[in-house]
Amino acid sequence: MSATPVLRSLLFVPGDSERKLARGLGSGADALIVDLEDSVDPRRLPAARAQVLEFLQAQVERATCELWVRVNALSSGRLYEDVTAVLPGRPAGLVLPKVDSYADIERIALTLEAIEGGHGLAIGSTRLIVIGTETPAGLLALGQYPQAAATHRACARRLAGLTWGMEDLSAALGVRAQRGPDGSLRPVFEQARTTCLLAAAALGIQALDGVFGEFRDGEGLRREAEQARADGFTGKLAIHPDQVALIHAAFTPSAEEIEWARRVLAAFEAAGSGVAALDGRMIDQPHRVLALRILSRAGIGPGASA
Repeated sequence: MSATPVLRSLLFVPGDSERKLARGLGSGADALIVDLEDSVDPRRLPAARAQVLEFLQAQVERATCELWVRVNALSSGRLYEDVTAVLPGRPAGLVLPKVDSYADIERIALTLEAIEGGHGLAIGSTRLIVIGTETPAGLLALGQYPQAAATHRACARRLAGLTWGMEDLSAALGVRAQRGPDGSLRPVFEQARTTCLLAAAALGIQALDGVFGEFRDGEGLRREAEQARADGFTGKLAIHPDQVALIHAAFTPSAEEIEWARRVLAAFEAAGSGVAALDGRMIDQPHRVLALRILSRAGIGPGASA
């Protein structure tokens, strides 16, 4: 897992709406994704870029959450202008939509190096979250990311997370219904979700579950977020401030989990070896790794007291 803070909730906010940007700041989300892509009319992009830069600069010293920017896709021809406009505001990172291959990420990383250097930013300081399933080519390429990252380490160090989405992939496939009659994902979308999860784990970065579109259905969101965490996702994207608290509840370790993790570590310390006993059963290194992950996600050091 990346050494960067674990983001449980990442709330999309239109980059050209001052009211929604302000509301996003008060949502309690771990991160805002200030959007320059789908929620902004291309005709308004120049004004939106200027507004996003002003917002970022105003929040440099006082923001209580991470501020990310979703730029337009590399294939749109708008990405360079987006990045050039917002990078002086020092966002925590960029969210990259409609990525077709790891080569796309490498090209974007090279662009970032030039712009970072021109603005006095540390080379490599701009992190990246990749939406890897919005095109058929992108979904097929996700499994190649770990091998490519091992070869291109400077680019890989920028990667903070992978996430997935269905809407653009649905459009590319000509599919209206992403779920079957029983509510389960159709096979291609389940493949997108699972491939994203496995690729993120192989890379050692966050696996972020996609959005839950029915923002008034709190119970549906709760179920989906809890299932995502049970499957191994570490956070979830949000499209409405009301979704944030439910996402946090799902992705924050419970008191029982924290207590179990502490007992696991205490058992290993007492045993002084690679195996230990807890509650009448043997535990070994996978249990220790899981305990450390639970405490990390709870923001607790392994030696901290209650």
